[in-house]
Order: sequence, then structure tokens, then C-alpha cells
Amino acid sequence: MKVRVLGCSGAISQGCRTTSFLIDGHILIDAGTGVGDLTLEEMHRVNHVFLTHSHLDHVAALPLMLDAVSSMRETSVKVHALADTIAALQAHIFNNVIWPDFSRIPHPSAPFLEYSALEVGQLLNVASIDIEVLPAMHTVPSAGYALRGRTGWWVFSGDTAPNPAFWQRINDLPVAMLVIETAFSNREKALAKRSLHLSPKTLADGLALLSPQQSFPIYISHTKPTETALIFDEICRSDRASPSAVAHDIRWLDVGNEFDL
Repeated sequence: MKVRVLGCSGAISQGCRTTSFLIDGHILIDAGTGVGDLTLEEMHRVNHVFLTHSHLDHVAALPLMLDAVSSMRETSVKVHALADTIAALQAHIFNNVIWPDFSRIPHPSAPFLEYSALEVGQLLNVASIDIEVLPAMHTVPSAGYALRGRTGWWVFSGDTAPNPAFWQRINDLPVAMLVIETAFSNREKALAKRSLHLSPKTLADGLALLSPQQSFPIYISHTKPTETALIFDEICRSDRASPSAVAHDIRWLDVGNEFDL
């Protein structure tokens, strides 16, 4: 399974793209602004989009991508998401005000966009890849995802506050790689708490819940460009200061990274 990082930032600026991952060339996990760096042919090959939640930085490129490739496709793009996320897309984006309702054009029986509702805990197989919907805690209904590769599971937290159920589940999986958000530095921990994001301190609390038998690289995503260096430094210092005897393999995730799992 090949994972290509199209975007992993918490905001946009030169060289920064918001969250999106391309899996084996056919599946998108989130559809942030990083999708815009794909060629038309690369976008045309995307048949499935899995959304973690409805916030703009995770869905912004979806309507534009569908518009760009609609004339090239003979089948629908299937968008998989929690039912509340689908309802938000229908009410606020594909509503014939912000953007056309692509689930009904060019014809309701053969639309450009098809929705598929998910539930946390659901396991499905798409394009020969096993995908599990993981729990997340955010200001809107949210999920994370785990995808099974040859060497183990690629796990993505989505946007989430401290979430013991997430750590409990990945302790049961043979994880090959974890991508987890840390949106705010410790000096903004109150804002992180209010917006249901992680800070270095709460990430460290979560990492302490990992089984000592678990060993895999942990990649940090969703930082604000102005605080990236500070956040990463605080994460590393928090991990070193943890009472746990386990030192975690913490790395920085960057747009353009590719992984073969």
C-alpha cells in the first residue's frame, strides 16, 4: 500500500497544504487543499474519498476536484463519511448555492457523486484495502481511519481531542505507522482544549496509553505554520520527560512524503 502525503498542515501558506492523503492512487483520505497539486489524470483515478469530518480544511478541494474531472468519468466518485458529515456536505456545500448538488447531476440515477454512510467501528474493504473507522473527538462528528498494508496498519487520527478509545483500539492493531494531529503548542493549550485538538502535553498523555509492546514511527500533522517548530520541539521534550520508560519514534510529516507499507 502506497501512501502519498498531499497535505498535512493546519493552515495554508507557501509550501503548506491542508489535510489529504492519496492511497494507491485511487483513494483519498480527506480532501484538503493538497488535492489541488494532483494532475487531472491523477484526480481522474480517484474513485473513493474517505472524510474524517466536515471542516473546510478537510473538504475544501472535494467540490473543485469533482468539477475538474466530471467530464472525464463514466462512474460516480464515492464519498464515504459519517452520516452527520454527509448531511453537512449536503446542507452547506453541495446545496446549489455554494456549489451544485453533484449527487443529482448530470442525472439522479447516474450522478458525479455518490454518498456512503459510515459508522465508527465499521470495517470495510475498498479497492482491495481493509479500512477501519476509528473513534475521534472533535467539535463536529468525526472519525479517524486505519488502513491495512503489507507491513501493518497505517493509522490516521483525524482531528481529535484526548481520546482513550482511540489509543485502546490501536493497541489491538499491528500498527506500521501513526499519523496524529497536534494543532496547538502548549502555550495555547486552553485553545486546544476548547477547540478539541491536541497539544504536545495532551499528545504525551495519549502516547502514555500505548502498550510498551507497540513500536512504530509516529508522524505529527496539522500544526499551524507559525508554530510548527515550537510544537515539534515541545512534543519531543514532553516525550522525553514522560514517566513512561518507552521513548517513542516521533517524526515530522511533510507534504510530498511517500510511504510504502
